[in-house]
Amino acid sequence: MFNTLSTSILPSLSEKYSRKVQFIFRQQIQPWHPSSTLCHEAGAAVLRLEPDKFWDFSKVLFDHQKEFFDVNVVKETRNETYRRLAKLASEVGVDEGEVYGLLEIADKPGDDGSLNTGNGVTNDVKVMVKVNRLMGVHVTPTVLFNGVVENSISSSFTGDQWQAWLDENVK
Repeated sequence: MFNTLSTSILPSLSEKYSRKVQFIFRQQIQPWHPSSTLCHEAGAAVLRLEPDKFWDFSKVLFDHQKEFFDVNVVKETRNETYRRLAKLASEVGVDEGEVYGLLEIADKPGDDGSLNTGNGVTNDVKVMVKVNRLMGVHVTPTVLFNGVVENSISSSFTGDQWQAWLDENVK
């Protein structure tokens, strides 16, 4: 869906529908794909450091997504996966070291003895999850139209299907 939207729909959305449609992209972590959390954390790091490069980073990440599927990360540590994600962010001009700095998990307890210290984007991810839960989003993709989940739209929607749906529903 990302590629269809970014190449076929979004480039003409504002000119065709002027002020009638606002597109909001929200990250939705899929807990049954454990490495998706790490990928979304990398997106959050890019948003924090250089928000204008988030869409470009998302494109690169989607292009490389299979590299982060379960069988391709199972033998590396979490921080090793973060290093690879930070390197991807550098491909769109975001500082690799700064991204990794936000993602890295400490290997020592926090000053207060805590063992689940999270990383520099843990609170950002908590907000993402809370907002999506409040909106009724549980799986991807989920499309909302006028604040209501639109179940007729699926991940296999083509550009033509999107265009027909928008033409029928945006008045």
